[in-house]
Amino acid sequence: MITSRVHVNQVGYLTGGPKGATLVCAEDSPQQWQLRAATGEVLAEGDTVPRGLDPSSGSRVHTVDFSAVRTPAARVHLVADGATSPSFAIGGGLYDRLLHDALTVFTLQRSGVAIGADVAGAQYARAAGHLGMEPNLGDTQVSPLPRGAAFTNHGADLYAGWSGDYVVDGSGGWYDAGDQGKYVVNGGIAVAQLLGLVERALRAGQDAGPGTPAALALDEARWELDWMVRMQVAPGLRLAGMVHHKLHDERWTPLPTLPALDPQRRFVHRPSTAATLNLAAVAAQVARLMAVADPEYAARMLEVARTAYRAARANPVLLAPDTNVIANFGGGPYNDSEVDDEFYWAAAELYLTTGEAGYLADLRDNPYHLGGAKPAFVPQGFDWRDVAAWARMQLAVVDSPLPERDEVRVSLVGAAEHLLAHDEPFGHLYSPPDGRYAWGSNGMVANCAGIVAAASDVSGDPRLRDGALAGIDYLLGRNAMGLSYVTGHGSAYAHHQHSRWYARSLDPSLPDPPPGTLSGGPNSDVPDPVSAPLAGRPAQRCYVDDVQAFGVNEMAVNWNSALAWLVAFAASQGDGLPAA
Repeated sequence: MITSRVHVNQVGYLTGGPKGATLVCAEDSPQQWQLRAATGEVLAEGDTVPRGLDPSSGSRVHTVDFSAVRTPAARVHLVADGATSPSFAIGGGLYDRLLHDALTVFTLQRSGVAIGADVAGAQYARAAGHLGMEPNLGDTQVSPLPRGAAFTNHGADLYAGWSGDYVVDGSGGWYDAGDQGKYVVNGGIAVAQLLGLVERALRAGQDAGPGTPAALALDEARWELDWMVRMQVAPGLRLAGMVHHKLHDERWTPLPTLPALDPQRRFVHRPSTAATLNLAAVAAQVARLMAVADPEYAARMLEVARTAYRAARANPVLLAPDTNVIANFGGGPYNDSEVDDEFYWAAAELYLTTGEAGYLADLRDNPYHLGGAKPAFVPQGFDWRDVAAWARMQLAVVDSPLPERDEVRVSLVGAAEHLLAHDEPFGHLYSPPDGRYAWGSNGMVANCAGIVAAASDVSGDPRLRDGALAGIDYLLGRNAMGLSYVTGHGSAYAHHQHSRWYARSLDPSLPDPPPGTLSGGPNSDVPDPVSAPLAGRPAQRCYVDDVQAFGVNEMAVNWNSALAWLVAFAASQGDGLPAA
């Protein structure tokens, strides 16, 4: 829904922060812009900067910079070339509610527990899903996928005969996305970012007591982490210490289906090196974070991390297959053909927590470390599959005796400068070299801005801070669609994300996705039937707000964790003005 040719952050801009907008305009000459109050009073004015044809949007555009405006206003709008933007605010505290909502999404995604009306209102209350009862017998005693259940049409067994004669307590955790599957590698990066949010708050001396965003983030991270621990293969069994890659239905359930009414049988799938290293990394991270507040839990998580790391080293190439080659397999594959980055991440977190020489040696031997053959930072940022950048960020921001910490910090700042150099006319920092936007591009947008935000933390450079803040604008309306991709925030926002129980457009008795839910966003592959007709359009326009458009409009925990980390950074800036 494009509501105006003047695209702005529809939530608003910090008083002392950067303020940019994008005008779609075919003129080659500068156009006058005005910032107007709700009364029509002109508060500021100037000229746009023509930027020509923007390939990502397919439009000729101009940019507007009104950063010089440093007067709070509850409701203003931009006017340029005869077009008026949606209204927005200028002030402080603009991101507090968004941060709370983005974190509450995780609570609403919880499996195995009833969601009460106290969480987000009566419309989001629901019965507990996937307990040990009918219709599906739930997740409390889940068997490994039977032998022969993962054969392709060509007769290949994706799991090479693997199964098991045991059951797993796979209860709890978060439903990953719009289905009822639970996936360790997607949960892992989401847990890491929520814990990173907490660690950043503590480093900054912010309140992390009960009821604060940091406390909510920690509570949710532990909920998912405890599920990940239950996915670890028990001692004495084949592949002991490894972690089952995923747990999901035998077949896809239709939309809409509430978790408590899911009729499908559920299975855990073969352990993977990637999943095992995800657990090693986040268990080590939480052990460090909880060492004082809950030393018993911290000690247990550190042992879990050590066990997982040893198991992964003993099984370094047990890769999850692409189960999408089997029709109606009931869950996403989350396959990953390269796990050096996961080894880098796990070694980094174990070293940051223990300071032990063995983990430092592994870190330095990894091809993603300084001077290695593989770059930790790439132009498109990072996600669940590519975690080296997150590992490098952690090495830069977490206090440690790492001898080369200064060089690590320099590498982070250099990566941030490279992202800023792209100077995208919609303000975002995501610029894939081939120009094609990936599945979950909005999560990548948030993570690119997160890299720049972390660099600003270690350098104190206000340009980096402003670049990270400007990176949020795209998600909240300064994009080619003129749409806030976060439900409930902005004047025109996505609210039909692909979900089996937030599906009001299919069943009026069900709610829309909750406020704070980030849509996956434009995807150049347009892989679902609803978005397929958009094939060949400019990358930013490969999007439709439709509950059936799973390829461009799904929700997922790792995208919301990226949003939460970034918004927490923005919220911590107050009004953006220098401290008195």
